[in-house]
Amino acid sequence: MTGSDRRSEIDLVLGASGYIGTNLVPHLLAAGRRVRAAGRHPEVLEARHWQDVEIVRADALDPATLTTALEGIDTAYYLVHSMAAGKGFARLDIEAARNFAEAAQATGVRRIVYLGGLVPDDPHSEHLKSRAETGDTLRAGRVPVTELRAGMIIGPGSAAWEVMRDLVNHLPVMITPRWVRSRSTPIALEDLLEYLVGVAAHEEAAGRVFDVGGPDVVTYAEIMRRYGRHAGHHPKILPVPVLTPRLSSYWLRLVTSVPTNVARALIDGLAHDVIADDVAIRELVPIELKTLEQSIEAAMAADRLHDVPARWAENTIACENFHPDYSYYPKRAGASIETDAPASDIWPVITAIGGDEGYYYADFLWHIRRTIDWCVGGPSYRRGRRHPVEVRIGDVIDSWRVIALEPERRMTLLMEMKAPGAGVLEFEIKDLGERRRISATAYWHPAGVWGLLYWYPLLPAHTYLFPGLVRDIAARAQARAAAQSGEYA
Repeated sequence: MTGSDRRSEIDLVLGASGYIGTNLVPHLLAAGRRVRAAGRHPEVLEARHWQDVEIVRADALDPATLTTALEGIDTAYYLVHSMAAGKGFARLDIEAARNFAEAAQATGVRRIVYLGGLVPDDPHSEHLKSRAETGDTLRAGRVPVTELRAGMIIGPGSAAWEVMRDLVNHLPVMITPRWVRSRSTPIALEDLLEYLVGVAAHEEAAGRVFDVGGPDVVTYAEIMRRYGRHAGHHPKILPVPVLTPRLSSYWLRLVTSVPTNVARALIDGLAHDVIADDVAIRELVPIELKTLEQSIEAAMAADRLHDVPARWAENTIACENFHPDYSYYPKRAGASIETDAPASDIWPVITAIGGDEGYYYADFLWHIRRTIDWCVGGPSYRRGRRHPVEVRIGDVIDSWRVIALEPERRMTLLMEMKAPGAGVLEFEIKDLGERRRISATAYWHPAGVWGLLYWYPLLPAHTYLFPGLVRDIAARAQARAAAQSGEYA
């Protein structure tokens, strides 16, 4: 079946809110495909604002949701993994793949395309073993499977790439484990997407496993050095035999903003050489592969031009004042509370924060930080609010700027105080039926080692501040609701 014969069919992307899925959906649309995007949280997919994309809820661990998602599907892209679940993720991966294979067979799907990982001869990593076992489980069904096996992906948001960036940006001197000498064939995100779209058009790809990789065989140390040259850093990398991948995964929590469970699973797999034998895929889908230098340049340009569809980790927003030193993934702190108050009474309390109303709880801490900013020439104390309660995108609230609004649901503020990084403060109201959950979360994208040194001393203050802040918002909302009901009694 050729690409033109398949044009009227629909492709499903399961895991469309993840890193690869988020990038694959627009790539399929550009190729003239009709797309159905599926994930556990449809509201996350709706926030992508894709045009002409059908959005459905589907969870591979909930078989009842898969049948509807797979009805009428030609090619189903399976982009699901459970690394973020931590311990036991391999068992969840197998269960999810089994459910999906059975549902695809029952609904008459023509082909499954699965993105796995390059697997060495004797893998010790649970992550690499799980990726291989997932492919085996999918192939146990009757629907033909095309599996692409990739190593490190170079592109904004790729967890392995962001680990490397954070290490270079945050550590001028690295005492590293032996895995920095492991060799790999990193592939540019754009090239991987071309392969994923291309294999679906070839019937001869059904039932086959393809290695995919870039043209360069390099060590992870070389990747870090080359990125460092582009970013203006020259890290000293000192490998030592006693620092194992397992031990190094613990200190990654301090020096990288990549989610801990994901970073740990990835690091465990870096002890192996993973070199793609990509002769077969290059014959089937001939494309001009980007070199390592070109891949790094493309990744940095995408970040600089904000050409990034979405964050891998939800609830973070690309900051307009991009700098190569900024971590892609944020550090975060916050708190939440449940209340009986309706969203219509919570929202005015949230939007009135700052200005004459102050910051409700521990206002002195906010004033200390604003005073420091004022002393170093920042905007604090030189501006206030346009309106005491109403807000719109672009409004200034003291030293913050409103960058996203969803009335009675979410308000996102960008920090404009002087600091070594980019900060976001987000307030969210989640409807739980009879109750609402109010959350306040700070996201911090550190810029280099100074960004980390700025963040960690603030953690005790955050631990004290945010629980009190959401309590005060809830109390004010409840008082407002009581006053409203009294007026109409």
